[in-house]
Amino acid sequence: MRVRVLGTAAGGGVPQWNCACPGCSGARAHPGWRRRHASLAVQAAEGRWYLVNATPDLGEQVEDCPELHPGPEPRRTPLAGVILTDAELDHTLGIARLREADGIEIVATAPVRHALLTGLHLGEVLTPYARLDWRPLDPGDRPLAEDSPLAVGAVPVSAKRPRYAAGLDAPDEDAPDDDAPDEDAWVVALRLTDRTSGRSLLYAPALAAWPDAFQRAAESADHVIVDGTFWSDDDPLTSGFGSRTATAMGHLPIDGPGGTARRLAALEARTLYTHLNNTNPLNDPAAPQHTVLRELGVEVAADGMVIDL
Repeated sequence: MRVRVLGTAAGGGVPQWNCACPGCSGARAHPGWRRRHASLAVQAAEGRWYLVNATPDLGEQVEDCPELHPGPEPRRTPLAGVILTDAELDHTLGIARLREADGIEIVATAPVRHALLTGLHLGEVLTPYARLDWRPLDPGDRPLAEDSPLAVGAVPVSAKRPRYAAGLDAPDEDAPDDDAPDEDAWVVALRLTDRTSGRSLLYAPALAAWPDAFQRAAESADHVIVDGTFWSDDDPLTSGFGSRTATAMGHLPIDGPGGTARRLAALEARTLYTHLNNTNPLNDPAAPQHTVLRELGVEVAADGMVIDL
């Protein structure tokens, strides 16, 4: 199973269109610093791939990934669907860019599906263009198809809702059970397992907590890619662009008390950070924070990197 990293930035990307912070200014001056919104492409079978999250950069990410290019028939595409970790705009707006397809397969937890259909009215907007085929995402490792070596499971990590879904009510009592929001599954980590090799990758681009189930999943994984939005808990405050700490915004910091770096260093897996905010000093390749991570044996994922399981 092959995994391609399509992007490694938090909301807005690097550079962010309306920002002149050092990270964004540096990315404008040095194109190699640029990062697209965090996403993966995962091979489910020969010629069959899924996106993990559908970002605003989806079109450009597909074009930069040869395995996702259409052909040889004019309208044949290897892109089979989208697997969602949450319902945040930065991870779902790209679904609209798939409207040229006959059908769009979306693998998501019940609360994410509820938010997209009720809060964003995705069904009303897209079904005049393309059929939406919903598949459940739950803790059990399920193959995406009988003949697929790829199995996918969800590890709930947070009850944090996107802002647009803050006031959403539960569905009517007559709604199907699988439409009922489960507060524990608004944000999940994905466990991607190659059933042939037995090797797995754990992907958590948004991590507000480190529950026991996540620790167990991380200990059993061969690769772990996690939320690296902020270096320290007070980054949003000291950068001048926020009024809440990283933790209050739903992102565990990398460094400091309660940080994730030393938790990752204790794992046997290869560990990497993704979802970097534009204010994160790690956007600068020469920042001393890279030395701190290297000494711990932890990496920062790069756009375009390939991981074979």
